[in-house]
Amino acid sequence: MSTWAWLLPPALLTASWLGLHWLRRELTPQRLAHPGPSPADVEVQWVTVPTANGKQLAAQWMPGQGDPLRGVAILLHGWGGNGSQLRPVADAMLRHGWSVLLPDARSHGRSEGDTFSSLPRFAEDLDACLDWLSRHHPERTQADGHAQVILLGHSLGAAASLLCASRRDDVSAVVSVSAFAHPEQVMRRWLAQYRIPFWPIGWLVNRYIESVIGHRFDDIAPVHTIAQVKAPVLLVHGREDDVVPLACAEQLKAAASNATLLVVPGHHDRFDDEAGLNERVMNWLDVFC
Repeated sequence: MSTWAWLLPPALLTASWLGLHWLRRELTPQRLAHPGPSPADVEVQWVTVPTANGKQLAAQWMPGQGDPLRGVAILLHGWGGNGSQLRPVADAMLRHGWSVLLPDARSHGRSEGDTFSSLPRFAEDLDACLDWLSRHHPERTQADGHAQVILLGHSLGAAASLLCASRRDDVSAVVSVSAFAHPEQVMRRWLAQYRIPFWPIGWLVNRYIESVIGHRFDDIAPVHTIAQVKAPVLLVHGREDDVVPLACAEQLKAAASNATLLVVPGHHDRFDDEAGLNERVMNWLDVFC
């Protein structure tokens, strides 16, 4: 047997190890720091929310002061973000009588780190927030004698909101902002950025990620979970979004009869008239909640 034949197996093992190490690094979110304190923070209480595996979430609790109270909104950021990114929406909801909980997902913001981040873990963090509310503020989750809790998420947080709501009966409405339709599509676009061919390398990468997170992409894909959400859903998407194409929102709308699609000028992380958009979301909630 030639020397090259002896060297090939260790070389392949080394290349595989390096590839997996690079993949883990690329798929680990970078923590985004919260902005410094502002006068408006007098309304904010930092609380700790325990998760399913014992990790602790840091969350901003903003109790509503309206009369009557509308219920509670849980707002979840996207990959690599933190709760403070959604403060403008939270402030609009406070003005309309809602109490707001702004968690940082595990391994994000001020929350405790975990071995990895994923769509199912984001959804578990929402489950933890819902359970925390039922234990600590049950009176806040009631409006007119009925449970009134809504989920609003951006990007991965939106996908997690749909997954969480698909498994529960205590969610009154979901506002999904810039959600993707299927993780496989997200990974194909990500792999294309690195010029990694989907077959066979990209396909193997996706199967490896499924094994790490413990879920098949098909089972957690928003295009499938949205059909199982009993509550009304508002899909908000920027017309010029170049991270998640508008076609994803159209797929989600087609998959659920209880979904409303609101397309507005803007991109993935920002919209041209955010104040006007917030009011349109509040008006939708007035109708459906």
